[in-house]
Amino acid sequence: MNRKKIYPEKGGILFRQGYNCAQSVLLAMQDFWNEKKPLEPKIASAFGGGIGKRGSLCGALTGGVIAIGQKYGSNKPVLEERGKAYSIALEFYERFRKENGSVFCHDLIGYDLTNPKELRKAWDSNVFISKCLHFVEKAVEILIGLSESAQVF
Repeated sequence: MNRKKIYPEKGGILFRQGYNCAQSVLLAMQDFWNEKKPLEPKIASAFGGGIGKRGSLCGALTGGVIAIGQKYGSNKPVLEERGKAYSIALEFYERFRKENGSVFCHDLIGYDLTNPKELRKAWDSNVFISKCLHFVEKAVEILIGLSESAQVF
C-alpha cells in the first residue's frame, strides 16, 4: 500500500466521521508517525472553522502545526531545540498557502461561521465536504512530503 495516498485519505475519513479539520489532520499524522503518546483529539477541538469558527487560520493548517510540534518540538525552554519545529512549520505554512491560495478559513470557504445565517448557508452549500475535505487531505499530503524530504529535515 502507498502510505502517501492512505494517510491523506485517512484524514478525509476522519473528517467525514465528524472530527473537525484540525483534529482530522492531527490524528492522521499521529498515526502516520506512529506516535507512542498520541495527543487526544480534543486538544485541536477549538481550532475548527479558523479558531472557534472565527475564520482565522484554517483548522487543517493549525492541526498540522500541532502535529509538527508533537513530533519535532521540545519540552525544554531552549530556543535551539525548537528550531526544527519552527522551520518545518514555516515550510508547511508556505506550501499550504501556495497550494490553496490562502491560510485563512474565511478566504478558503467564503462564509462567516460566527454568523448563524452564514453558518446555515455553509452547511446548505455542502462547503465542508466540497472544500474543507480537500484542505484536510492536502495538509496531510504536504506534511507527509515534508517528513519524507531530506531537505527540510
